[in-house]
Amino acid sequence: MSRRRLPPLNSLRAFEAAARHLSFEKAGDEIAVTASAVGQQVKSLEAWLGRPLFLRQPSRGVVLTPLGEHYAASLSDILDRLDGATAQALRSDRSNVITVSSMPSFAAGWLIPRLGSLKEQHPDLEVRVSVDTRLADFAREDVDVAIRFGRGNYPGLRTDLLMEEFFFAVCSASLLGNPSRPMNEPADLRHHTLLHESVESIPDYTTWDRWLAALGVTGVDTSRGPRFTHTYLCLQAAASGQGVALATNVLIGDYLQAGRLVQPFPQQVKGSYQYYVVCPEATADRPALAAFRGWLLEEARAHAAEAARQQLA
Repeated sequence: MSRRRLPPLNSLRAFEAAARHLSFEKAGDEIAVTASAVGQQVKSLEAWLGRPLFLRQPSRGVVLTPLGEHYAASLSDILDRLDGATAQALRSDRSNVITVSSMPSFAAGWLIPRLGSLKEQHPDLEVRVSVDTRLADFAREDVDVAIRFGRGNYPGLRTDLLMEEFFFAVCSASLLGNPSRPMNEPADLRHHTLLHESVESIPDYTTWDRWLAALGVTGVDTSRGPRFTHTYLCLQAAASGQGVALATNVLIGDYLQAGRLVQPFPQQVKGSYQYYVVCPEATADRPALAAFRGWLLEEARAHAAEAARQQLA
């Protein structure tokens, strides 16, 4: 095997950061050195290559040369893969530890209440829950598996459908039984305050507008009513009698079983997005991860069966 011709790693790291930021100062902040040190590392790399990577322009700072642009793009991909390989190597010493990334509402309303069941079935498995509204980056983050809310198109990842989502109206039982403000069918929502979850950033999310349109209901003013940034805040407002909220079979938690909320009418609307369990193909069959995924999917099946049973009751 021929000997690899590799420049110093410190010089590569400094150049890649400077190329991304087009700034020695910002690159220095990222890798915790001075801008001058970044400049020296870049000069060292240019000397090793025998070709310039940046053009120094007093009025515009630094600009990549064509070679610099091509080299930086290739180098970023290589460093990303190195980072992912390193993270995977570090995780290999914790074979029974699973880090799962989830949206806050899903973690609080569905996942965490069920972790006791996981401990009973797999007492040696340790699960760490990380909540975030961003998509987990398996190459850069210490995450083994993630719950994603979408349409299931996740190239390069092992993807299993966890649950389909259905939307229905919920409210406090105190809002029922008033003849002057009936609650017998969806059209009666015109008499009540609608509670909204702020989801403008999610295209085609099931809002009151879409829910009512799917049922063919008109004459309800959906522009009124308070708005909340999280599902559990909206449900809490409904439980305290402030109005009617849209809930889902996934995120309703124990509100219905505990009687804190009731479903005033049976109509449901399927959402545009569903919940998926995703993880890298390379680690999907790791024993601890496979055990966790299997448990998660079985819990979801049991949850769906119970929801269907209650619907028929």
